[in-house]
Amino acid sequence: MEPLDWMVALYTATIPVGGGQELLLREVVGNAFGLASALGGMLRRVWAWPVGIVGNLLLLTVFLGTLLDPAHEMPALLGQAGRQVMFIAVAIYGWVRWRQARGADGQIVPRWASWRQRGALVLVLVVGTIAITPLFRVLGSYEPVWADAWTFVGSLLATYGMARGWTEFWLIWIAVDLVGVPLLLSAGYWATAVMYAFYGVFTLVGFIVWSRARQKPAVQTLMPDPRIGPGRERP
Repeated sequence: MEPLDWMVALYTATIPVGGGQELLLREVVGNAFGLASALGGMLRRVWAWPVGIVGNLLLLTVFLGTLLDPAHEMPALLGQAGRQVMFIAVAIYGWVRWRQARGADGQIVPRWASWRQRGALVLVLVVGTIAITPLFRVLGSYEPVWADAWTFVGSLLATYGMARGWTEFWLIWIAVDLVGVPLLLSAGYWATAVMYAFYGVFTLVGFIVWSRARQKPAVQTLMPDPRIGPGRERP
């Protein structure tokens, strides 16, 4: 088999799951990378970001559905596809920020967002969903379009919150999963729906882990530490 044919075969490979249903191999692999990234995030490790980017690239090709792979007749979820592009952009930001803020043990120290920041997150989530829903509907995204818009905006905020080191980002993911799982099931994206359901439990654990981690004494955090003078860096 020629290298190009091998790549095409790998791209279109499916996994039978019974009942005449099939899963795209790249959807399963992409979600596996996503899970590994989530684990790295819970452990507060910088490698979580590049691992997540690989998964995002794979899932981007999945959620474009028939636009890229007409043979499998999967609906295009433009919000889900757009999420992957957004994830990559924010992941680059988070990757740089965490590299700068990590401590001697290779981890970052999380913190709570302020009440003003929390209010801004809620406002952007609601207003952003309302604003983007008509756009996704015009573009032909899968119904209910508001759910696709909710997962898109919520995912953006959750990823940004993780990059900033806000413990509350785990709670935003829970809000995303509550809407995203039913949407994905109805659209036939079983692998991603199951992964989202698992994430729902995983995020609760992550929230607890980060809440406890921020209670530990630490010198270096994602924000300037008052114990370190301006312009000074730790050796």
